[in-house]
Amino acid sequence: MDSETAIKQLNELSRGVKEMRLAAEDWKNDYEILVSTILSARTRDETTIPVAEKLFKRYQNATSLSNASLSDVEEIIRPVNFYKNKSKNIINCAKMIVSEYNGEIPHDIDKLIELPGIGRKTANVFLAEKGKNAIGVDTHLAYISQKLEWTKNKQPYKIEKDLKKLFPENLWQHLNSIVVRFGKTYTNRKEKDKLLSQINKIR
Repeated sequence: MDSETAIKQLNELSRGVKEMRLAAEDWKNDYEILVSTILSARTRDETTIPVAEKLFKRYQNATSLSNASLSDVEEIIRPVNFYKNKSKNIINCAKMIVSEYNGEIPHDIDKLIELPGIGRKTANVFLAEKGKNAIGVDTHLAYISQKLEWTKNKQPYKIEKDLKKLFPENLWQHLNSIVVRFGKTYTNRKEKDKLLSQINKIR
């Protein structure tokens, strides 16, 4: 697979997808972007966004969330999957942001992944949303990258490395959002795989 072909395939993926807001998008500040991205793991964006909005009305920054009661946060974010673990993580994450970074979210992947509840995918999605050259490899991007032969690897970090070699840096921050929108537009596996098979013929 060469870069020129991969870019053509990515452009094809972006055609005809539904307009939709993803969980990391259209927030006011870094705190809201980061927390909503943590909440979105294994949870539909349509569920995450209203839950996050409710949470941010009550806890408007890292300082207020760091002082929140666990039971209150659990009650607010109950609709998202793994809400008990996520409640602990976002409170502890907020505490560390306040104690280590004076309430400001670091824009460095090594510092981000030290925060509770934040793995490499979440950190990269946050950084990409902030305009950084980063690739958040989630299940959508992993699946489609394999189907389109952008990678032969299955481990997210290795997929990320392969994609960084294949695509120019200016596209890194857009890969996840384009592919996720494609995956959420074509939810039927047979229809999706048929389209991917057609796209895979592009040279």
